[in-house]
Parts: sequence; C-alpha cells; structure tokens
Amino acid sequence: MSDDPFTLFDTWYAQARESEPNDPNAVALATADSDGRPSVRMVLLKGHGPDGFVIYSNRESRKAGDLAANPQAALLFHWKSLRRQVRIEGAVMLASDAESDAYFASRGRDSQLGAWASDQSRPLDSRETFEARFADVAARFEGGDVPRPPHWGGYRVVPSRIEFWQDRAHRLHERRLFVRDKDSWNEGLFFP
Repeated sequence: MSDDPFTLFDTWYAQARESEPNDPNAVALATADSDGRPSVRMVLLKGHGPDGFVIYSNRESRKAGDLAANPQAALLFHWKSLRRQVRIEGAVMLASDAESDAYFASRGRDSQLGAWASDQSRPLDSRETFEARFADVAARFEGGDVPRPPHWGGYRVVPSRIEFWQDRAHRLHERRLFVRDKDSWNEGLFFP
C-alpha cells in the first residue's frame, strides 16, 4: 500500500469507479453552522488531488452558509461494493472562478439551467413554481451558452486528516490515518 494518501485515494477511487453500481463519486459532506449545529448531505466529488477535494454548489445554499460561517468540513466516501470507506477532514476554500467556469461549462445544459432556476435550500411553494422558473430560464438562454450564475461555484476541502478504512473478517478492520504536518504526512494505524 502507498504511504502517500493521495496515491492511495487514487487507487481506491479507480477501483470504486469499476465496482460501484451508482455514483462512485458520491460523498457525504458534513458541515456545522456558527453555533456548531451539524448538517450532512450527499454531494458529488468533481475533482481531487494534492490540493484538495472539490465539490460544486449554489453559494447561497445552507451548506454554503455553514461553510462561510465555519470553513471546516468532513467528507465520507462509502464504497459498499469494496467494503471500504475514506474519511477526510480539513479547511474549506473557494475554488477559483476559472475552475468553477470550466466545470460549469462541462455540465449538461439542463443542469446549467437548473442552477439558475433553483434558490437552493429556500422554501418552495409548489413544484409548478420551480418548473415555471426552469422554463423561464430555458427561454432566456435559448440559442446561446448558459453562463455560470454568480451565486454558483466550487469548494475545495484541503485535507488535514485522511483515514482509510477497510473491512476485514470478524470486525478486525484496518484503519490507516494520515495526518498533515506542514508539507508532509504522518501515518499510523488505529484500532478498529
């Protein structure tokens, strides 16, 4: 096994993409508001590397409010088919506008339109209201490119801790923890 957490993540992630039946990039994102109240939801990982793990969202959503007030987060990948999980904790920073623009341009048109139509995490009186807003946005951008909304972009979780958990027989699981120490990583094992 690798002693570099990013190389190990790359290996496990590649195996998950081959074995998971749905969304191997699905990850639970845990945040806490300014009062410490936690919240968790599933999001999709859209980029990763030594500089961090990237997700995208409406920057006026509840998660965005949590991250603005408390720019720390935890991620949890659970790949049931592999009987593995990866836990990541760290500081959160905004992805660059260029990075957010590039990813937004790669999305399907309806997903782009949905980003304009949705007031994510706010009350909605009826499904019809949302569908009408979607139709209005589709008409507005008909025949042209859909630009990234100013309230939408990426977040990068810069890890300070990465734990790899592997299921083993008789609950004798394996837990490898990597903890960042400035520009290097310290590694250790934990009891399951």
